[in-house]
Amino acid sequence: MTGFTVDSPADAEKRRGLRRMKTLATGLLLAVAAVYALATWAGSAGAGAWTAYVAAAAEAGMVGALADWFAVTALFRRPLGLPIPHTAIIPTKKDQLGVNLGEFVGDNFLSAEVVRLRLSAVGIGARLGTWLSEPAHADRVTAELATALRGALTVLRDSDVQAVVGEAITRRAEAHEIAPGLGALLDKVVADGGHHRVVDLVCVRAHEWLTRHGDSVMTAVVGGAPGWTPRFVDRKVGERVYKELLRFVGEMRDMPDHPARGAVDRFLADFAADLRSDPDTRARVERLKSEVLGRGEVQELIASAWNAVRAMIVAAAEDERSELRLRARASILSLGARMSTEERLRGKVDGWLADAAVYVVTTYRDEITSLITETIAGWDAEHTSRKIETHIGRDLQFIRINGTVVGALAGLCIYAVSHALGG
Repeated sequence: MTGFTVDSPADAEKRRGLRRMKTLATGLLLAVAAVYALATWAGSAGAGAWTAYVAAAAEAGMVGALADWFAVTALFRRPLGLPIPHTAIIPTKKDQLGVNLGEFVGDNFLSAEVVRLRLSAVGIGARLGTWLSEPAHADRVTAELATALRGALTVLRDSDVQAVVGEAITRRAEAHEIAPGLGALLDKVVADGGHHRVVDLVCVRAHEWLTRHGDSVMTAVVGGAPGWTPRFVDRKVGERVYKELLRFVGEMRDMPDHPARGAVDRFLADFAADLRSDPDTRARVERLKSEVLGRGEVQELIASAWNAVRAMIVAAAEDERSELRLRARASILSLGARMSTEERLRGKVDGWLADAAVYVVTTYRDEITSLITETIAGWDAEHTSRKIETHIGRDLQFIRINGTVVGALAGLCIYAVSHALGG
């Protein structure tokens, strides 16, 4: 079985004090024994009646000293090594004492009523609010939170987090139909005219491209002409198509009320309606969504998002002037100030803490008490007894001294009363 650690210097000093008290108590016993012997001898030698009083007091003092010596010794060992029942109580009853101690702690310290009463008396919410409202303390809490955050992100394996994030995003996307939402969004964009800027940009870019690549357009038109047509006719047709196309795009760019723009508006409005209500369109969008999510590139993109988020959070946690830490510090100071002034918030915090403490106590009370009993059961019986005697034995020796003194006074009183009543 496991025992205590090696005695500390404090234990050694207590053991020396115990030896001194034992010597004093034993010396007092020997002293009253010597007084009894001398008083008895003096009485037989005719020294006077006073010797009987001294002898009675000394005799009772010896009885009290011996009785208390037996009682104190019986706690830790068998007196004189004799197998007397109900002696060496601590070594023999160590395990039972551990069980009783565990039950005592469980009943009197680990009950829900006691925990709530003690926490309500402490007023943790008010104290915590006052503490957090100090800027230095808020800085300390912010730094500790940043360290904990960095540690947590360091411990987490990127592959595990990426797999979880990817699965969560994919599962959520697959569980919800996106076509109605896209249709409602597109309908709102068209109604507000938010797509006009996109149409403007497309027209501008298309006109610029046509201006730079006129030869390519004409070559494409000529290349698609029948082989039996003359080449100069093909070129004339190509030039005509190019000019008309350039004119059409330019007019569409410059005229907000161009018929083609109206056609785009109607197409987008019809498409938004189909996304909301047309079953075929919604089914095609869902199939497209599944195909896109199933592509390896998309899954890699989702997984790689964790790396970017983690790097951003770590950098913000390490930078004392980052927006993350500044906001966290401001939130802590605000929380501390509110807890210091708002009784309702303090009550909520105290209630949360009490509920958490009660949950821990009631859920793990058996484990806590079993820790006490199992720890005591694992101690060496003899070493345990010696350790306890080292710590409380000095005070117990006062019982022996008091027993000697009180016994002597009681014996003297009894003898005096008996002698007075007897005549």
